[in-house]
Amino acid sequence: MAHQFSSFLTVFNTFNSRYLSNLPLFVSMVLASLGVWYFHAIDESMALFLGIIAGGLVDLDNRFTGRLRNTFATLLLFALASLAIQLSINHSGVLVILLTASAFIITMAGALDMRYRTIAFGTLLVMIYTLLTYLPHIPWYLNPMMIVCGTLLYSVCNLIFYILMPHRPVQISMVRAYRSLSAYMMVKAQFFDPDEADFLADKEVPLAMKNTAVVTAFNECRSALFYRLRSQYRHPVTVRMLQYYLIAQNIHERISSSHVDYQTFARELQHSDLIYRIQRLIVLQAQACQQMAEALYTQQHFVTDKVLQRASRGLKQALQRYIDENTVDVETKGQLHLHSLQQLVANILSISEQLQRIENVKFSDMQDTVGSRIAGQDVESLRDGWRIIGRNLTVNSAVFRHAVRMALITGISCILVEGLNLHFGYWILLTAVLVCQPNYSATTSRLQQRVLGTVLGVIVGSSLAYLQLSFVSQLLVIVIATTFFFVFRTARYSFSTFFITIQVLVGFSLIGIDTHVAMYSRILDTIIGSGLAWFAVTYIWADWHYLTLSKTGLKAIQADSGYLQQVLQQFRQGYTEHLSYRVARREAHERASSLSNTVSDMSIEPKKYADKLPKGFQLLQLNYSLISSISALGALREQVETQIEPQNLESNQPNDLTSSNDNHNIQFLPQFFAIGDEMVALMQQMDKEQLSELEQAIADIGQAITQLQKQAERLEQLNKQTDKQQQKQVEQSSNFAQPDDINCNDTQTNNTQSNKPTSQHQSNHDLQQTQLILCTQLRRINERLLPYAKVLSTCQ
Repeated sequence: MAHQFSSFLTVFNTFNSRYLSNLPLFVSMVLASLGVWYFHAIDESMALFLGIIAGGLVDLDNRFTGRLRNTFATLLLFALASLAIQLSINHSGVLVILLTASAFIITMAGALDMRYRTIAFGTLLVMIYTLLTYLPHIPWYLNPMMIVCGTLLYSVCNLIFYILMPHRPVQISMVRAYRSLSAYMMVKAQFFDPDEADFLADKEVPLAMKNTAVVTAFNECRSALFYRLRSQYRHPVTVRMLQYYLIAQNIHERISSSHVDYQTFARELQHSDLIYRIQRLIVLQAQACQQMAEALYTQQHFVTDKVLQRASRGLKQALQRYIDENTVDVETKGQLHLHSLQQLVANILSISEQLQRIENVKFSDMQDTVGSRIAGQDVESLRDGWRIIGRNLTVNSAVFRHAVRMALITGISCILVEGLNLHFGYWILLTAVLVCQPNYSATTSRLQQRVLGTVLGVIVGSSLAYLQLSFVSQLLVIVIATTFFFVFRTARYSFSTFFITIQVLVGFSLIGIDTHVAMYSRILDTIIGSGLAWFAVTYIWADWHYLTLSKTGLKAIQADSGYLQQVLQQFRQGYTEHLSYRVARREAHERASSLSNTVSDMSIEPKKYADKLPKGFQLLQLNYSLISSISALGALREQVETQIEPQNLESNQPNDLTSSNDNHNIQFLPQFFAIGDEMVALMQQMDKEQLSELEQAIADIGQAITQLQKQAERLEQLNKQTDKQQQKQVEQSSNFAQPDDINCNDTQTNNTQSNKPTSQHQSNHDLQQTQLILCTQLRRINERLLPYAKVLSTCQ
């Protein structure tokens, strides 16, 4: 009985998760249809339904008080916008100016924040909806009132569902984050396939694309959490989601770090089971992330698979056996090979530890500290808002260019409709506004899907006219079509266009307009509107003149420098998940995502970018390699802190040290920091230096890293000699010791004393391993700077 109930609960939660997000819209459409049927309010029906759609399009996740504020602002803006259009509808000149100016202002408002952008765009749609539902024989106030009533109806239904299940939106965001992280890890696991060692370069670009998806999903989570965590009271579920988010970020940094040269590593271990164990463990970790996503999706408790724990133990044992069996080989290749291998395995095992932490996440585990905060993303004051708008009033701003395009296509569409007196002409404007996106590739993709969905929708919608549907049946089709429009609007735009076209045609049939007349206009207006959008993104400040590789590549490496600077700061101050560190890490990945999107846009037009596309992929690979090496340094933050006292990090003088080992330990990090700071400054100023000067500076840094590494290697050799000397001393002491001269207590004391130097020596040995790895990662970063600078210089 209990098993049957558990199975039923799982099925219910799955159903719940899949359809629940669209239930507020479905319920509001049903209630609106019942009202139209009961009052026989046919003329008012289209405005009412479009008001519900507009409310659904501007729905923003927030806590309860935030949703109330959003609802109030939305209703006020919708009412003012609809009334302004309604009063201007018989004055063509005023209407054209109003819509054109509104399109520019509303698009520029998107520079402030995603929430401003969403509500502002919904306001522009409401203005167009008012034009589309205008009927001369009804009172002037009726259409605006019905649009606002539809939005209010949706908002009330949405608030009720939020009260019943307030945490579902942020859970869905977390589901997407862990799913994207799982997909990323599956691609990363392919780098540990020895049979693919010669083809790893081909996998770097797909890995970078998966990283872009992870960054997008993480940003969605951050936005959902930010608005919930601003209140003084933090709900336990929200705090638990925050911990899941921070764990996911930690896993992402670990798995994106690069501790070895994968091609060389795969060849050296091609006949060892160690590399296969590493690959298998990463695959199991990716599957665990997917299981975590499904557990959140179905609202079940996540439990780490025992297979993952056994695989982790097996990897530890395999590493130790590899070290024992390849002692001679390790001596030949050098200790650095062994150290890098050990660090790689430790890094991967730490991911398993992070996954096991998820099982025991509790509200009491997290306090309101700097490490548990989310970076602010809203505009604090009106002055800040004006400052942001002012910074974007330039051709170099993508928001400004898009605002100008939107204003131009709005003005042209209005002049075309008013000049030719087209009956359904404002479908042209609606199509152009919906199709025109900030970049070329997104616009062309949406254009194709819009035309395809419209044509198919017209075919099916016009066929319904032959069925002579009853009044109730027409309302039922409108409810179903609108609901499916929302189901597919983010996943399959062509499907959503298909269903909204059916809704429009059936709606016109409902108010007495001939469907066959409307369908030809729908297809023609869609083609014209799509053509206007394509023309705008192709010839009005086209992206390829502004989103150049040099600009996006420079911003990417400058963000990388900020990430590296924060890692160095963590080494100086000690390991913490500080807010500034997480912001710098996110900024680096977001800039890498922008570079990835630029290269993706270029790949859509291979003929136009035939000479620059290879450079784009090279720049993308170099930038991702930089982030991987910086992430590898970031993964060492905790390890460095445990081996070096934070108060001694800045010291240049020995403090009561009794050995050359200790002296070297304290002298290493200041030199390391000096080199790292030089690299940060070089990355930040890469656009201001001549290529020859950059080459010399990079060479000087490389020599400094070589000297620092030689010091660490000499100390490693000294430790080996010390090992041998201590071993001889122990053997000699044991040979001279007489059993009758010492008792058990003395033996225990002597053993304890003899263990102290060994323990201290092991600590020094571990520290020098870390120092060698730090030098290696710095060298990898430095080796990529010159090729990066050369590619940037050729992309001007």
